[in-house]
Amino acid sequence: MKHDTATLRHEHTQEDKVFKNFPEDPEFYHKDIRPNIVRIIHERGLEEWKYGILTNELHGHLGIYAIIGMKMGLFALEYLDAGAGQVQILSLAGSKPPVSCTNDGLQVSTGATIGHGLIKIMDADPPSPAAIFSYKEKSIRVLLKETFRQQVARQISAARQENGGLTDRYWKSIRELAIAYWTGWDRNKLFEVIPENIRN
Repeated sequence: MKHDTATLRHEHTQEDKVFKNFPEDPEFYHKDIRPNIVRIIHERGLEEWKYGILTNELHGHLGIYAIIGMKMGLFALEYLDAGAGQVQILSLAGSKPPVSCTNDGLQVSTGATIGHGLIKIMDADPPSPAAIFSYKEKSIRVLLKETFRQQVARQISAARQENGGLTDRYWKSIRELAIAYWTGWDRNKLFEVIPENIRN
């Protein structure tokens, strides 16, 4: 049976598939997450809160590019007025961390998963936190604005140097940055949109 966009969107955004109610109680979360729950839900919306949690659980750690991918996916769905599992994605984030971590956020927030065959990963050189989203007869390229891209690259590099490589202290710094980006960055101000002439 074919569902219309409104039905799919309602099913995706309003009804959790496993949780009866998505947990918002601070006691369910680590101490560094608790102070941000109310702010993220209030300023970024319940969807971003939920998909941020699910993205990072899938990703295995609280990651910067995973958060960017999650925000990008939600932004693209809203821009295209599409529902979950309705967009096709060609990711330009490649398959090498840390930029490739964008792919996890894209899948969680859009429902365009590898299992559903709705996302393809292009090994771009260099990889970029960007993707082409196609819905119906429309395709758009969404990319992280250059000022934000430079900020992320600079801060990840600094964290690596200051903490002696991929040490426990490094991952702690990345977690702190990811929480700050998740909380502070408005997805509606992060991305540049370029129309694509040919649907991918």
